[in-house]
Amino acid sequence: MPAERLKMRRVREILRYRFEEGLGHKSIAVRVGAAPSTVRETLRRLERARLSWPLGDDVSDAVLEAALYKAAGTKTGHRRSVEPDWAHVHRELKRKHVTLQILWDEYIGLHPDGYRYSRYCDLYRAWALKLPVTLRQDHAAGEKLFVDYAGDTVTVVIDRLSGKTRQAHLFVAVLGASSLSFAHARWSETLPDWIECHLLALEAFGGAPALLVPDNAKVAVIKACHFDPQVNRTYAGMAAHYGSAVLPTRPRRPRDKERTSRCTLLEWLSDN
Repeated sequence: MPAERLKMRRVREILRYRFEEGLGHKSIAVRVGAAPSTVRETLRRLERARLSWPLGDDVSDAVLEAALYKAAGTKTGHRRSVEPDWAHVHRELKRKHVTLQILWDEYIGLHPDGYRYSRYCDLYRAWALKLPVTLRQDHAAGEKLFVDYAGDTVTVVIDRLSGKTRQAHLFVAVLGASSLSFAHARWSETLPDWIECHLLALEAFGGAPALLVPDNAKVAVIKACHFDPQVNRTYAGMAAHYGSAVLPTRPRRPRDKERTSRCTLLEWLSDN
């Protein structure tokens, strides 16, 4: 029976325990949660690949996996495409305005015989599903409505004859359970615009949620605080009128507002 194929994070742990701490196969197996035979086979593969510990900075997870398992899963007559560095792709996607389409264009420019775009996306998503989950949220239907302005403004043509344009701010509202989204462009981010956008969103959804979850924008939250935020009175009064309450996200790098972060209309357009 072939040895278990490990994730590269566990492979690196095996190498560190072996070459830095001098542990035996059984001790390493207990620490990484693998069979002793798997540990032995991993070390044999490392020796056959002529790699040494510590690994160089240029040895990414993709390079390491290709070196250790280069003969695994190949069939005669089948082309094996160059595998992208998915960890690098994942980091790049966190940057502003970076999409899978842009990263694939760079990849196919370097490797013309590489994966096509659809396969590239499938492989990345399969890789991303194996990442450890940092936060999981369960949303009840109609419980939360996540609201925010998109990070960038959108260009609107206001005079077709002269080509004159003006920048508009994009308001986005997303239901937590269904991810049903609403977007509306306004000329400013003032309080009247903020309130009217909410009214339009509630009208579009056909009801009001139990909680409105805004980011800590000044138009909505006067004082951001994890324990006792100070919400704009007009905004709080509007929410109370519809039987809702305002629950701002946590200040500084909030992770409880992933819906609007992922479902802005600009991101949707860039991915489609």
